[in-house]
Amino acid sequence: MRPPICFHPAYEAPLPDGHRFPMRKYGLLAEAIRAKGLVPEGFVTPEPATAAMLERAHDPDYVRAVMACTVSRPIEKEIGLPVSDALVQRSLASVGGTTAAARLALTLGAAGSAAGGSHHARRSQGAGFCVLNDVAVAALTLRDEGRIGRALVVDLDVHQGDGTADCLGRDPDLFTLSIHCERNYPHPKIPGDLDIGLADGLGDAEYLAVLAERLPPLVEAVRPDLIFYNAGVDPHRDDKLGRLNLSDDGLFARDRFVVAQARRRGIPIVGVIGGGYSQDVEALARRHSLVFEALAAEFDAAEI
Repeated sequence: MRPPICFHPAYEAPLPDGHRFPMRKYGLLAEAIRAKGLVPEGFVTPEPATAAMLERAHDPDYVRAVMACTVSRPIEKEIGLPVSDALVQRSLASVGGTTAAARLALTLGAAGSAAGGSHHARRSQGAGFCVLNDVAVAALTLRDEGRIGRALVVDLDVHQGDGTADCLGRDPDLFTLSIHCERNYPHPKIPGDLDIGLADGLGDAEYLAVLAERLPPLVEAVRPDLIFYNAGVDPHRDDKLGRLNLSDDGLFARDRFVVAQARRRGIPIVGVIGGGYSQDVEALARRHSLVFEALAAEFDAAEI
């Protein structure tokens, strides 16, 4: 048995020709996951999020504007994507996918969604290619349903998780860790519970050393009921928005390490893909598939 992975056809929405956001990566990621045999029983198709779910993390006025496609032009410009009906449906499916994957992880120990990690979406607006904050909505939904009391967000996207910090900052039981490139977007940053800013150009060995030093004691201290793992691949050396210097092997070692910290302690973990930006979209999709390989590898190891 492999950890279930959520995917919805709406994860990939049409964009204007020449748009810089690599939207094709979602469909290509689904193909890569299938080709690697990671979903032998097929994907789980999630239900889109409802407005009531979104209002747990977002201001109701912003939720209404998103649902009606009436987001103001200044906020739409900060998002960097046209807030069309197709993009709204994509965002709702993504939030629904992370929430469904989190529920599955609580039952089965591990799960993932082939989207998500929209960590720049703040309480009252979107930004940085993020409309709705899927991890924040999922964490608050599961907490309100009584499924969890405490959660840990491990955000290893190259950009600091300002939106997640904004959405969850008032709740001490929903702890946010962000390890990111300090000089990268966003400017200014919204502080989370633990922010670790890295210098430009950091490579595999140095990055993994920081992770090995800081993550295990944090997991021990927080003792969460669930870990949300944002496995952004934009720390890769070929990422056009990155500024770090990780290799494919380094990303996979990172993902294996994070998943292992959860599995060895019996803590359910849900993986989402976060950011990744490259003109070679097929290579980008393969990088995003690494987190699902890591989930499967650690799941298999735990069953032996």
